[in-house]
Amino acid sequence: MADVELRHLRTMAAIAEEGTFGRAAVRLGYTQSSVSQQIAALEKAVGGAVFDRPGGPRPVRATPLGELVLAHGRDLLARSEALTDAVDRFKAGHGRIDVGTFQGATRLILPAVVRGLLGEHPGCDVRLSEVIPENPNIGDLDLLFHYDRIDGDVEHVELLDEPHLLVAAAGAFPDGPVPVELLDDTPMVAWPPTVHQRWLERELAGAGARPRIVFRTAGHETVVSMVRVGLGSAVLPWLALLGSDVWSDDRLRIHRLEPPPTCTWYLCRPAGRIRSPLAARAIDLAVAAAAELAGQMEHGISL
Repeated sequence: MADVELRHLRTMAAIAEEGTFGRAAVRLGYTQSSVSQQIAALEKAVGGAVFDRPGGPRPVRATPLGELVLAHGRDLLARSEALTDAVDRFKAGHGRIDVGTFQGATRLILPAVVRGLLGEHPGCDVRLSEVIPENPNIGDLDLLFHYDRIDGDVEHVELLDEPHLLVAAAGAFPDGPVPVELLDDTPMVAWPPTVHQRWLERELAGAGARPRIVFRTAGHETVVSMVRVGLGSAVLPWLALLGSDVWSDDRLRIHRLEPPPTCTWYLCRPAGRIRSPLAARAIDLAVAAAAELAGQMEHGISL
């Protein structure tokens, strides 16, 4: 049975539907002798005649063996057409893409990515999921946004370097950049000890500052509100403050830190896995959106 080919089954189905070898040949664009040769090859492969040939104008009829071959053959032809369609959709960029993300990427990069994908491929299925920062696992995801490199057989596309800024009460520090060591033992409002917050506090300690954490709370806006009332200063990611009213609030000042604690955003993808056109396009869109954000940070308010 290994010698049975899809073209043989396709020809057999055409003969069964048209009733004669000649009409099947016209339908398929073959010569009648080519049709006869394909049926002969099929009969050799299955070990018996698949058609009764009455001769004359009467239509040919499938033999019992032919009916069996035709029933299974049509199923194989349908599966082949489905495979061809799936491959064509894959090459055209349609299909499904699963993306893991974190809050910053969800807010600032993913809208451009999703808008671009749906605009270019309206039939695609974009599925997003929040990934636990403490244990980022790419698993079956096509792409994963993360603010650090992750372990495993993973390729990393660097998106942007995000510095952290000091948000303080007006007059708490001299104007301009603030040396990190000045934060040593100063009252500080901070996030709970998430993986990112622990990284930030290690960075500050490495630069000579161990701030005195007076309150921990989740949410950048909540942290800033505590700075507003004078509870302490805060060190927050630049992009967390993008679009915030902290820049125009007379009660607050935003300072660059020297040296600036900086984390890198990455777009991770499984190494060695064939990347669909949809995933490749998503990477391009993410890189472009990240470049625009980096430009905003570069040309933002002078601090």
